[in-house]
This record gives sequence, structure tokens and C-alpha cells, in this order.
Amino acid sequence: MDMYKNYRGHGAARLTAKRKRGASQEPDPVDTRAAKRHMGDVGVVVEHYNSRPEVGVVQRQDSPIIGLKNFNNWVKSVLITRYAHPALETSALSRGRARGKVLDMGCGKGGDITKWAKASVKELLAVDIAAVSVNQARNRWEGLRGPRFDATFAALDCYTEPLSKAFAPAKLAQPFDVVSMQFCMHYAFESLQKARCMLDNVSRYLRTGGVFIGTIPNSELLLEHLDAIPPDSRDISFGNSIYRITFESRDERPMFGQKYWFFLKDAVENVPEYIVRWDNFVQLAAEYGLHAIYKEEFHQVFSENQDHHEFKPLLVRMKVVDNDGASAMDEDQWEAANIYIAFAFEKR
Repeated sequence: MDMYKNYRGHGAARLTAKRKRGASQEPDPVDTRAAKRHMGDVGVVVEHYNSRPEVGVVQRQDSPIIGLKNFNNWVKSVLITRYAHPALETSALSRGRARGKVLDMGCGKGGDITKWAKASVKELLAVDIAAVSVNQARNRWEGLRGPRFDATFAALDCYTEPLSKAFAPAKLAQPFDVVSMQFCMHYAFESLQKARCMLDNVSRYLRTGGVFIGTIPNSELLLEHLDAIPPDSRDISFGNSIYRITFESRDERPMFGQKYWFFLKDAVENVPEYIVRWDNFVQLAAEYGLHAIYKEEFHQVFSENQDHHEFKPLLVRMKVVDNDGASAMDEDQWEAANIYIAFAFEKR
């Protein structure tokens, strides 16, 4: 597999030397930001994810960005295997094959349910702000083949309310070994108050030695793109045929609440998101006993793990590449993937 070194989202890059799919057609999304503002940012996010249909495995393969979706899933699998599995193995709850307890904050429609099943978790608590998505996650868990791990699902805004509002004391009595937040933590950085509430929910019920893992947009990369936009341009956006990021302001850069609107073809329809400055996040997390042990951009996750004895075959099984090594991702999808970083923290 070949990949351009030092790729930062400019020009072309490939997972492999061959491509199966051509570039997607340029989207023409309707700008609905002004119409949505009256709902408030939280309302826009909830409405968007509640309205997204749950599709089956077969229909999902028809997505124009299926290569990107599969790649993102592969990155999450690598992150879970490298950092969640060891924490689960040393859990006080480990009995036989059943290992540990997980909190999935921002579980969405349950896209990681199968990953936790493969990790042989003993118990999962899953929570999300979008109630319809939570029900779909529960349905996905109920549809698992074979014996199911114990799971409890709840709708809650974890950035404004404590977990104790959603789960009974008995459910929270045994600490978590792993807390996972995938592609959702950036919503908490609308304000310092929300970020602190989120981190309190992560840390309060996480055991010492437990891990907090997740994926977030790369603030350094996003701000580099913003700075690269010509000063006289009225359009403060960037992207390609499948994604677009539009900032609300070029000059206002608060530590919390720096907003942009995100569009991703067949996935996200212009929802408000917030910059998460890494150093600020690390400093704030340390106040809650959470200390960074891993941070890599997605292309680096790939570079480090593409030849791993477990993760290389997983690239094929998860259809990131085929048996001949051809990638389902074109350059535009690869650029969109590189918006994100993966992280892991340990509670001490």
C-alpha cells in the first residue's frame, strides 16, 4: 500500500495504488443554516440525527461514501482493540469470556454495538441526545446473534445533564472500564460549561486505570484551511465533492464556541459543530484526572497499523480494500477522513 507522506488534505492521496471508485460528483447542498438558526444548535443536531433513516447492511453498501464509512469504522476498531481491550481484560468484572463495562456516550444508532460484542464486554450503557437514534441502537443490540451482553439504553444530553438522571444508582455503582465517544465530543465545546459537564460524566464513573477513547475533528487542520482562504473572499468555506466546512467567522476564535457548519454527503446535512483545540482539551481533561496517552490523525493511524498482523486482514474484512488491495476510497474521501484524529486518555 502506498500513501503520500505528510499528507495534510491538499492534493491527491491514496490508500492504495489502485482505485475502484471514481470521484463523486460535486454536491449542491441547499444552505439551510439561516432557516435552522431559530431551532438552536442542539435542536438542529437532534433533528438531523433523529431524521436519519436506519438502513440495513445491504443498502448501506450503496452509499456513495461507503469507502469512507468503512475506513472510519476500521479506525474505531483499531482504537478499541489497542486501548479498550486491555482495560476490559483487567476489569474487576472480567469473568470467563465476559470482560468489563463500557459507557458509549453519543452512541448514535449503535454503530459500535458489534465492536463491543466482539470485545466480549459484560455490560454496556449507551446514551445519546437523539431519542430515535437510541431506539435504533437498542434494536441493533436486540438483533445481535447468539448470547447478548447486558445493555441499557437512554436518551440524555450528556453535555448539560448528569448520567445519574438517565441511569439508576445500581447501574452506576460499578465503575466503567472504558468510556467511548465517537464523532460527537466536539458538540460539547459550544461552551466551557458543556465541556465540563461532559468531562464530569466521563470521569465520575470511570475507574482508575480505565480509558477514555474517541474521535474528533482536527482543530489544527481546520484552522489551517481557514487561514488559507484568501482574505478578500466572502466565502469562508472549504471542502471537496463530498464534504464542506463553512465557518461563521474568520476572525472570532474563542476557546469555546467557535462554530462551523459541516456537510458530508450521505451522512451529515449542514449541522453546527465546534472547534476542539487539543491543548485546551488536554488541560481541561487533566482537571478530571484524565491524561492523554494517544493522539494521531487518521492517516497516521492507517500508516502505523496497515501492516499489523490483525489490522491488515481487517482492512479487507471491513471492505476498506479488496483482496487485490484496491481501495474503495477516492482522493476526496481520503481527504475527508483526514479531518479527524483518534485519541485515548487514561484516568489516574
